[in-house]
Amino acid sequence: MSSSAENAESAKNVRGAKNAKSSESAKSSESAKSAERKYRAVTALQRRLNAVVRRLPGQTLLETTGRVSGLPRRTPVGGRRVGDSFWLVSEFGERSQYVRNIRADPRVRVRVRGRWYTGTAHPLADDDPVARLRRLPRLNSLAVRAMGVGTGLLTVRVDLESRGAT
Repeated sequence: MSSSAENAESAKNVRGAKNAKSSESAKSSESAKSAERKYRAVTALQRRLNAVVRRLPGQTLLETTGRVSGLPRRTPVGGRRVGDSFWLVSEFGERSQYVRNIRADPRVRVRVRGRWYTGTAHPLADDDPVARLRRLPRLNSLAVRAMGVGTGLLTVRVDLESRGAT
């Protein structure tokens, strides 16, 4: 092969590689857009449902302090009390508003079976949230998996105060 033919072949290979990378980038971009659309749709639905669900007497609630407003924010959650800890998995991880509030002020309250407990919340990035979901209430775990696929699940442990019921 002549030198100019080799150069033409080389340029063709480079263009082909760039096109392949461009195609992969487009797929990745489309996947990110899809995940963002899902996040927005689910959070819009949750905002409406949570307004109703948080009023139900048996619903487990997590109360955080708003990081900007300073007001109490109550979010229906699914989780399980194990000894002096309450465990839950956030379906949107660090993007969840209650996780952001916990980062600003980890003092929280949890309502379990109609009783309020005070405690300190700890987001646990090193914990396996999928394995944790297997040990939490089944219905909530299914909902978290369905709504949170590919969005960065995050385990949160709340250390309850020994006489923390209020």
